[in-house]
Amino acid sequence: MRQRVAVLGSTGSIGEQTLDILRANSELFEPVILTAKQNWQRLAAQARELEPDTVVIADKEFWQPLKEALADLPIKVYAGEDAVAQVAEAGNVDVVVNALVGWAGLVPTVRAVQAGKKLALANKESLVVGGELVMRLARENNVPILPIDSEHSAVFQCLVGERSAPRRIILTASGGALRDLPISELSKVTAAQALKHPNWTMGPKITIDSATLLNKGFEVVEAHWLFGLPTDKIDVLIHPQSIIHSMVEFEDGAIKAQIGTPDMRVPIAYALSFPVRLPAICPTLSFADHPTLTFAEVNHERYPALGLARECLAAGGTSLCTMNAAGEVAVEAFLAGRIGYLDIVRTIRSTLDRAQNIANPTLEDYINCNNESKLIAKTL
Repeated sequence: MRQRVAVLGSTGSIGEQTLDILRANSELFEPVILTAKQNWQRLAAQARELEPDTVVIADKEFWQPLKEALADLPIKVYAGEDAVAQVAEAGNVDVVVNALVGWAGLVPTVRAVQAGKKLALANKESLVVGGELVMRLARENNVPILPIDSEHSAVFQCLVGERSAPRRIILTASGGALRDLPISELSKVTAAQALKHPNWTMGPKITIDSATLLNKGFEVVEAHWLFGLPTDKIDVLIHPQSIIHSMVEFEDGAIKAQIGTPDMRVPIAYALSFPVRLPAICPTLSFADHPTLTFAEVNHERYPALGLARECLAAGGTSLCTMNAAGEVAVEAFLAGRIGYLDIVRTIRSTLDRAQNIANPTLEDYINCNNESKLIAKTL
């Protein structure tokens, strides 16, 4: 019997690559729900090809043209962020792929977990903002959360079959588009420069977060919730080639690494098919083409966002929610040319100084914190 799949964020980079996996393995998977934020044209094209049961456009402004584009097909068309969250718990879904960007992924994650759906998670903000809540709900509902982030998939793969707890997790980071630029030049960086990632093809938000290493700070938080290790046992290492996706060290000193080409279809496929592996649809790694793999410690002067994320996790409460909200506002402003590159982390720090930190937050507290923090960041 085929697994019925909901792809939240099907028109983004992860969403498109997820559909590649579903097309290549149509005997195993059936896409029944597709959602997008604003790109109704691409969503309509996907729907015409794959004929899902339902499509959702989060921005209600685009419901009418999407509805008209699919008028000749028996596909249900909905709009709004609430509708995205609702389809995450739909009865005709076996697995939810959450490929949404940023804060928008949290509520659908919560709804999917509460409904007992298998969750293939690419939206790291779900765990960054609400990790304690999400993991508690996953335990209560006996829901598997399978990571799609290449680093966390790598850690997960290294742990499969092990009976001993890891002593240390080593997350690798490419260093982003600006890793070789002198620190003195960072104040002059343009959005075009920061978007030229040397290894990965990703959306603009995650690409900028890769340049600042904000994404790696969030991945430390995500690893803490997924694998239960304190942050002092989660290291980050700059690995420019992005061939080793992450490593796990055990008590006896042995280190396991997951190695492969920098192609997100590998961790996506693993999350969908676990515990078996699907035939590769991307090029396999040639070690001869990569004779040298290099590593370096993180320069915290260049990448202050990494330490800031650790500080927020230690502070607890809604501080990471504030950090994420301010980061979304600041990156959007940088991409629009309204602030400089270094102002991204400055805006986050200033927002953290001004926003209230609520201990033991509920989902409603997170929603209020997100709204408040974005207003503060926009003002700054």
